[in-house]
Amino acid sequence: MPGRYRKRQRRRHGKHSVHRAHSTYGDKAGWYLPLAVAVDALGTGVPVLEILRHTGQPHPLECALVVAALWPSVRALRRRYAADVLGETRGVLAALSDWLVLLGVLAMLRTACGEIVRPVVALAGVALAPLLTMAASNLSQRHLISARRSAQAVRKVLVIGEPSTADHVVGHLAGRTDHAYVVVGVVPVGNAKLECGAPVTARLGSVDPENITEDASRVLGAAREHHAELVLVSPGPRLSADRLRRLCWALHDAKVPVAILPGLIDVAVRRVQLDAPAGLAMLHIAPPLRRGLQVGLKSLVDRLGAAFGLMLLAPMFAVVALAIRCTSPGPVFYKQTRYGQNCTPFLMWKFRTMVVDADARKADLESTGANENDGLMFKMRRDPRVTRVGRVLRRYSLDELPQLVNVMRGEMSLVGPRPPLPDEVARYDKVEVRRLAVKPGITGLWQVSGRSDLSWDETVRLDLRYVDNWSFTADVDVMARTLRAVVDGRGAY
Repeated sequence: MPGRYRKRQRRRHGKHSVHRAHSTYGDKAGWYLPLAVAVDALGTGVPVLEILRHTGQPHPLECALVVAALWPSVRALRRRYAADVLGETRGVLAALSDWLVLLGVLAMLRTACGEIVRPVVALAGVALAPLLTMAASNLSQRHLISARRSAQAVRKVLVIGEPSTADHVVGHLAGRTDHAYVVVGVVPVGNAKLECGAPVTARLGSVDPENITEDASRVLGAAREHHAELVLVSPGPRLSADRLRRLCWALHDAKVPVAILPGLIDVAVRRVQLDAPAGLAMLHIAPPLRRGLQVGLKSLVDRLGAAFGLMLLAPMFAVVALAIRCTSPGPVFYKQTRYGQNCTPFLMWKFRTMVVDADARKADLESTGANENDGLMFKMRRDPRVTRVGRVLRRYSLDELPQLVNVMRGEMSLVGPRPPLPDEVARYDKVEVRRLAVKPGITGLWQVSGRSDLSWDETVRLDLRYVDNWSFTADVDVMARTLRAVVDGRGAY
């Protein structure tokens, strides 16, 4: 733990560990806002102007100026340009939501002003707006993720809690760099040893009136010493409600922001609802979606999407099949038993990318320690069983396309965890088997987050996050990210 903390701090601090006294996100790149506004204005104004001109519609310049002002205005009113929002997401769902609002506003203007422009022409003019906005958001997010690895646009955090809890919090935050928080110090509650290696400037003792009075001065002193911009409190037995309330009073009076950790991991914000019966802060956690309208919509989109994909990709299927047949002896398709929802076995289809006796040779490779995955899956970067054509198919995930047949049959979904092998499931523990609570998918968080480059623990964590926090809009987001992951090819082998 101490080694991982120090390694992460060197990556996230380096020469940038200077005090920032003002905005939490004030050191984000200055071009995020101008780029977002310029893309939104020009991405609507220019296409509308050109389309109206070429179709002979009246008042093309005036209409273009109105739309170019409306789209950024809608985005601004919905806080898309706020400092704490820019660069934080890819903007896929936000852009689509804003675009629907824009269409509603334009429809009202059209009703108020009369039929100036034909509806089909107007729709064509603003069709590119959400796509260009998403592209700009994606560019900003990728730059921000890279910048945070060098400790730019981060919040310096002081953690308060009992040592065991503080160790967990520090380790969890240090284990990833795709967030805005970097721990600069810990104020443990009690005398137990801190294992995470974070600096300890002060400690909070047992609860008594004198210590409650001293808590604020000790925490504020540590916050000033470490230039902390946020105090992150993890309550425990020694940090009572009254003690925590008084500490929050003192920190707020000193203009120091405070956040409380409820102890939850990988719970989507949309599942959390705040309540305060009798003055007690309470978090209601909604159960994962397993039935209802969204589940029905997912099933419908799966079947229709698979049917459309099979028709559209039929020529590609023929080309791939011919390439496999001409370069390697054996069948074109490879069928393998996998486990689906609720541990139900099914026959999964793929284009064959390995030699015919690949399964028989797997045991020999495992016995020689060739497996490069640290968990239950077998993965090799240069697997000798993979054919030349198979490497190309795997590089661009073309070998997965026949699984559209499994989606049509209802055995798989377009988005979901990867379907495991029977021998893998046989070794699952009670946590890992929860991956099978939903239908497996052709793509999912695993595929868009690094695929085979991920450790087994990271793979399980991503799958559990999907299983517990699934929503139809989340599936749309994953499918939008899949194209970039396929083109990038990272972790595909």
